[in-house]
Amino acid sequence: MNWKHLLTICMLATSSSTLQAQSFESAREAVKNMGVGWNLGNTLEAHNQNTDQLDPTKNSYWGQQNLESETCWGQVYATPELMKMMKEAGFSAIRVPVTWYNHMNSDGTVNGGWMTRVKEVVGYVLSQGMYCIINVHHDTGADNNGSSYHWIKAQYSNYTSNKTRYENLWKQIATEFKDYDQKLLFESYNEMIDKYNSWSFASFNTTGRYKARDAADAYMAINAYAQSFVDVVRASGGNNGQRNLIVNTYAACCGSGTWNTHLKEPLTQLVLPKDKATGHLMVQVHDYPNIENGINNVKKDIDDMVAAWNTNFISKGIPMILGEWGTANVDKGDGKTDYDVRRDVMFQFVDYMIKKCKEYNVATFYWMGLTDGVFRISPVFNQPDLAQRIISAYYGSTSGFKFPTIASLGNTLNCLQNEKTISWGDGINISNAAFASFDKTVELELTYRVTSNSGQNIQFNDGSWTTFSSVIINGTAKGGTYNPNGTTGTTYTIKVSFNLTTYNTLCSKGLIIQGSNVTIIKAVLNGKIIAGINPIKVERTVNDGAIYNLKGQRVTNPQRGIFIKNGKKFVVK
Repeated sequence: MNWKHLLTICMLATSSSTLQAQSFESAREAVKNMGVGWNLGNTLEAHNQNTDQLDPTKNSYWGQQNLESETCWGQVYATPELMKMMKEAGFSAIRVPVTWYNHMNSDGTVNGGWMTRVKEVVGYVLSQGMYCIINVHHDTGADNNGSSYHWIKAQYSNYTSNKTRYENLWKQIATEFKDYDQKLLFESYNEMIDKYNSWSFASFNTTGRYKARDAADAYMAINAYAQSFVDVVRASGGNNGQRNLIVNTYAACCGSGTWNTHLKEPLTQLVLPKDKATGHLMVQVHDYPNIENGINNVKKDIDDMVAAWNTNFISKGIPMILGEWGTANVDKGDGKTDYDVRRDVMFQFVDYMIKKCKEYNVATFYWMGLTDGVFRISPVFNQPDLAQRIISAYYGSTSGFKFPTIASLGNTLNCLQNEKTISWGDGINISNAAFASFDKTVELELTYRVTSNSGQNIQFNDGSWTTFSSVIINGTAKGGTYNPNGTTGTTYTIKVSFNLTTYNTLCSKGLIIQGSNVTIIKAVLNGKIIAGINPIKVERTVNDGAIYNLKGQRVTNPQRGIFIKNGKKFVVK
């Protein structure tokens, strides 16, 4: 055996996934070392429920999806290259939300293929030397108009009914990762809310906006779920005896605001679990403030919020993370977000939020954005100036960090990660931001293979599933549905361009390509990149009223909760 082989063996023996003898840093040290983080949003936590299978007491509720769930909300499969880009941009930690119910049976036994995929993505993060958080995500959340149901709720009877299943789930997760090193953290549950779908505090969504008995019951359930989580993980062996663990407040509420006397209850009513390990627990909250009323009001709310964190946790030696943060998206009927219409205020908010969190050693994890949809394929940032602002706010500059943009790709953008056989209702999604990065001469190059001699269709829809009246195929105007009339097994390439009206719609809503008996092999946008760090000033004539819930279902009148518009998450409070 030569010295190179010996060195390789030694390195493997001390790799990040097998340091069982390592003495873990405390939760307080970990929070300081995380710096700034990012959420790999709408990816491993993405899920779709069949609307006739919403009852978790029935077997049909469980295990409804396969590995393709990772892309069912319009994102692409996570890659090592994406994590490398985030590391080189200055991010030191990645939160990887994971939903499990759609990949497990009724007793909580997880599908082996799904667990393997979760481990792959965790490996992408850890291989870059970043911290990684995994959790139980949309197994909790708000039920919506009879079209979704979450099996974990802040209700004590729900806890007693699901205790065995929940503990079995965490036993499997903990066992799979028990030998991973200190840079992997576990988060108990995401935004667990009560039977009334109440945000802000328990029982808010009731007549009179508060029911003391139901609120107390909800907080008792949160504390019970948190204790079960800690007990199961600690008992699973390996490095889990000292792994840093995260518990969330009710609904991950942050205590922000003074408009109701109960707003601080999610903080005051959280009881930190009893733990065999000392100094290895931390608390997580989320915050999406409305910045429309100006930066001074936002700063005041942040000051009040952080003071409450300090009173209830930090001053008592309990470290915290801001596991999700951003701004509440603007909902004016045109699909524009705060990043589009009040970026100056948004950036001031970013500066102040990170400054205050850093002052109290609170690690921050920005929710999604920055790089989104097809931009993750290359990968590049589609909001590079925002990424730079976050990093600069924490480090004082962006020196030494890299923020690749679409301009670095030349005049082309790959919009398809893997070849895909399209079908009706299951197509290829190219975001509005991708089209808005090019001028009106943009052209879509499609390479496809015909899989049947009959019924061949390629349909071009805007992002709200309305078929375009016209697109231009190889220089000839066609309807929104193209019939290839090709030969089975033969590969063809077409060039698709757009008139100004259609281009404006694409920049506002994006494009969905669906059809039948066709496999898309390649989808590339070609054209002139619009100058600037992030091109958003384009002609838009079509308002976007399409809003979707977190199940991917369209909602006409969103109530309180979290929704998706133009591929971006926003909060209705």
